[in-house]
Amino acid sequence: MSNQIRKVVFPVAGMGTRFLPATKANPKEMLPIVDKPLIQYAAEEAISAGITQMVFVTSSSKRAIEDHFDSNFELETLLANKGKQDVLEIVRGVLPKGISCAYVRQPEALGLGHAVLCAREVVGNEPFAVILADDLIDGGGYGTALQQMVECYDEFHCSILGVEQVPWEETHRYGIVQSESISERVARIRGIIEKPHPDRAPSNLAVVGRYILTPRIFDLLTTTERGAGGEIQLTDAIAKLLAEESVLAYRFRGRRYDCGNKLGFLEATVEYGLKHPELREAFLSYLRHFCQPGLF
Repeated sequence: MSNQIRKVVFPVAGMGTRFLPATKANPKEMLPIVDKPLIQYAAEEAISAGITQMVFVTSSSKRAIEDHFDSNFELETLLANKGKQDVLEIVRGVLPKGISCAYVRQPEALGLGHAVLCAREVVGNEPFAVILADDLIDGGGYGTALQQMVECYDEFHCSILGVEQVPWEETHRYGIVQSESISERVARIRGIIEKPHPDRAPSNLAVVGRYILTPRIFDLLTTTERGAGGEIQLTDAIAKLLAEESVLAYRFRGRRYDCGNKLGFLEATVEYGLKHPELREAFLSYLRHFCQPGLF
């Protein structure tokens, strides 16, 4: 078994019902934050961490994701003929050289654990990462969240879950861990529970959209019964993994935007717009005018 993290799984088969009707014919992962879709931010994060193969677990309605990472000869020819070299380089850079993509269908919406299990044949017997594109994370100068986690993996060589503290009243939305601190940002997980009521939550340390997992998780997923929401929960398989292997929680540096809901999506759009080199000054000027006292 290789100890290098070379592959990442993107579970992208969900329907995105919170964003209907925008997601009726367009995958939620293709919704743009300024000028890039969420799935591209996720892919760039993976590539920054040394990933060379991206595995997309899709459904029949997600063809746009495949098209996004494929070449578009007609578009590239048009841009080249019009001399738009800068835009052409952006289009060609969506999938850098040396990075491969694989697409696996999730035939039935049976949950995150089932989606990860669908990638088993492509991932094989090696550790791998999982990124949920809904969780957009800005590393804030510390490197991307997955970069930070790969560095942690290089030290400990075990499964690692990206975590952050959430308000206690929101524990019912996340997998929540019970842990013992190893260092400022690393803790050994002693227990994990999916979406507990605040009264039953062992902490307010929530698992959010970033995982590094050993291949043992696949065997455990095959025997994991349906849990919360009638779905096969990745959290439940990780709870089994705890009995066999060390699993760590890593509190990544940076800011997470929950783009799975409309408010988080709007927050990300505004803050990424304020960092965009072409738009920052004009957008900031607009916001200052729009937010003047008396306008509301």
